[in-house]
Amino acid sequence: MDAYLNELPSVSFQRELGSVADKSARVASLAGSLAEALSIPLAPVVRAAALAKADLLSEMVGEFPELQGTMGRYYALHAGEPQDVAHALEEQYAPRYAGAPLPQSPTGQVLALADKFDTLAGIFAIGKRPSGDKDPYGLRRAALGVLRILIETPLRLDLRSVIVKSVGNQPVTQDQGEIETQLENFFGERLKAYLADRDISSDVFEAVAQLGLQDPVDFTARCHAVSEFLEAPAALSLCAAHKRVRNILKNSNNLPSLDESLLVETAEQDLHACITARNEETSQYLAKQHYSEALQNLARLQTPVDKFFETVLVMSDDSAVRENRLALLASLDELCARIADISRLSPE
Repeated sequence: MDAYLNELPSVSFQRELGSVADKSARVASLAGSLAEALSIPLAPVVRAAALAKADLLSEMVGEFPELQGTMGRYYALHAGEPQDVAHALEEQYAPRYAGAPLPQSPTGQVLALADKFDTLAGIFAIGKRPSGDKDPYGLRRAALGVLRILIETPLRLDLRSVIVKSVGNQPVTQDQGEIETQLENFFGERLKAYLADRDISSDVFEAVAQLGLQDPVDFTARCHAVSEFLEAPAALSLCAAHKRVRNILKNSNNLPSLDESLLVETAEQDLHACITARNEETSQYLAKQHYSEALQNLARLQTPVDKFFETVLVMSDDSAVRENRLALLASLDELCARIADISRLSPE
């Protein structure tokens, strides 16, 4: 395999992105960073990344391209490479098609992620992103493969930070920020489609997306929790109340801190006490990523919120009382948006 490696610089990957050896170097760099971020042993990842494309120079893969990776595994085992390194050479291409098996070994998972991220970043960097039905580089499949590996394994990564590193590794980096944003949006589109196939509505997706989360595992867990929450009796009232709060606060900027001494009505005192209690409990649930329990905890706001709007005039003639009530609603708004922006939901 080392002999094959010596020939990789002479094989073009893509004219603007260099040779296969150049791509292998980028993949190795990214794979090392991913291994460290995921606490996966570094040595086998580095070795697998170095050997990843060697079998492309073999006559067997030249005759049967569909055997790329598979032949790499055989050659590596024959050469005495460790099992996890050899199997990663085949797993780097997984999943090979929609619904296909994912890489099972940690080394293979990291190599597959690094290879796909590099391809996506490189092709976006040269302005050849998919258009309409045209996707000659299989970028939709690559992005979906990344998401499936992360979500279904699961592996916890900050998608944005990996995109930034992947784009930064490319030899073509004009308008790097714009390329990063385009690629981030592309992943968002693929994630939305992935979750739609799992009965997550567009409204739920957008409600969670408002938080700007970058961990697909966390994002997916929140979506499922919100979908479940929408079936609860309190969901309709609470979502409507949050929407009403957002409308009231639309033009309220630079509000003062809440002054408990200005809470003169029983209903606003009760709401403040409930918000404080729910905030503390929600923090505990979020720390454990128990999103369903956190949303059930928010449902307990329904009665005090309804009572507040029934009996309290928010826009009081007393400016201090008025701004204090707006500050109270701002704290309610913040609490309601900790799992997802439920003001964007319509349970009915």
